[in-house]
Parts: sequence; C-alpha cells; structure tokens
Amino acid sequence: MPELPEVETTVRGLERFLLGQRISHVQLNRPDMRFAFPAGLVQALVGATVTSLGRRAKYGLIHTDRDSTLIFHLGMSGTWRIDPVAADKHDHLVLDAGDHRFTLNDPRRFGFVDLVDTPLLGQWPAFAVMGPEPLGDDLDTAHLHRALAGRSQAIKLMLLDQKVVAGLGNIYVCEALFAAGIDPRKAAGKVSKPALARLVPAIRAVLMQSIADGGSTLRDYMQPDGELGYFATRFAVYGREGEACLHDDGGVIRRIVQGGRSTWFCPKCQR
Repeated sequence: MPELPEVETTVRGLERFLLGQRISHVQLNRPDMRFAFPAGLVQALVGATVTSLGRRAKYGLIHTDRDSTLIFHLGMSGTWRIDPVAADKHDHLVLDAGDHRFTLNDPRRFGFVDLVDTPLLGQWPAFAVMGPEPLGDDLDTAHLHRALAGRSQAIKLMLLDQKVVAGLGNIYVCEALFAAGIDPRKAAGKVSKPALARLVPAIRAVLMQSIADGGSTLRDYMQPDGELGYFATRFAVYGREGEACLHDDGGVIRRIVQGGRSTWFCPKCQR
C-alpha cells in the first residue's frame, strides 16, 4: 500500500501540473472504486479551479475555488497518471485540466475518492480522530509521552495507531524504531522520555529521506510521471531478515509478527 511518502510524492507530482488549472472535463468510467463515487462529483469539479493540493496522513487533497476538496486514497495499487499515452481499463477517474489529462488508475480498486466542503474537512470521519502529522510541529516528545503513558501494547503497534500519529505505516515505523534504537516489542508506556526524544526526529528523518527518494517502490507504486521511487534501496531493517545489522555490531536482523504485520529489527542494538 502506498504510504505517507508515496502519497506526498504523488501530491507534489500532481501539483506541478494541476495547481491553478481549471478542470474542463471529468469522466467516471465506472460507478465506484472501493466505494461509490460521491453524488454530484462531476458537476462539482467541472469548471472549478484547483487552488492548492495537500496531504493528510495517507490521503491526498485537491482543493478548489468552490470551497470543495477532492480527497483521494490510493488503496493497494492506485496511481495518478499524467498524460498517459493510451487509456487503460483501470483508469476509473479522468480529469482534464489546462493542457493535461490526469487519470486515477487502480487495478485492485481498494482506493477511493470523496468530495467534502473544505471548511468541514477537519470533521471528515477519518480526519476527526487522527493524531498529529509526523512531519508537523504537533508531533513532539511531550505528545508521544502523553499518548503512550500507561499503555501496555507494543510501541510498534501503537505507532501504527492513526489516533497516536497520523499516516505512519509499517515500513517507516520499522525503520524509525531502528534509527532510534528502540525494541519494537517494548510496552509503549515503558519507553523512556529520552528514547521518545530520539524517536521523533528519527520518524521525521526516515520520512523526509523517503520523500526525497520518491518513495519506496514495492509492488505497484510509481510516481505520477512514471518514475519509480528508490528509498527501498536504503532500508536498514525492513525485509532484511537474516542479514547483518548495518551498525556492524554483530547483530542479525530478525523478523517477527506483531498484530498480523511483519516487524524487522536488530535485537542487539534495539533495546
């Protein structure tokens, strides 16, 4: 599934071509993706001008001058294609704006879009309960200490809880915990303040490096221009079971399962 850096990369790629453009044509090639397309979507978008683009957690946002925002989620295999050479049977939503065509392509149809009044964006059900953005100022040591206090669940699982931090996924939690030297199995409430103080910048650093690299290309993900992200070449622990720890401390990367998801870590340097 495209994670936060992949969505951020997608939004930045779209922004280069879509910002300030008037949407002249909207085409729905099926009635639904994961969910039905919102009623009135075509009428709301045709003639609207894109005023800005953004991201909340793993959701992309396209804001228009009609005080409406198109929310998109890429699901398992969704991508935006810009000026595709040919139409594809998995192009479910097509937008023409300016001199460009934008198609939301999703073979598995786990993605979806919604249309929300921009002033009410914070009340959209998923957003209303989310924690702070990991790249924003609201994520700090004090927030994590409050959110995790007294919690017996493993720190790895708590970081995947969108109510604690918005948008963190499995890859980046594994990588950030390694960078901070924290055992993913440790009870969240027992992680010390100094360790949390290491974790906050580690989360930011891992995410920012992945964004700079264009994301982590796993299975289907690619950027809107067709380029593939290459952060996967930098993984310190993710997918490296049985390999030597990059700290050259004699540790060997181990894989366990937590909450139905694989976790990779170095039991020697993560404590």
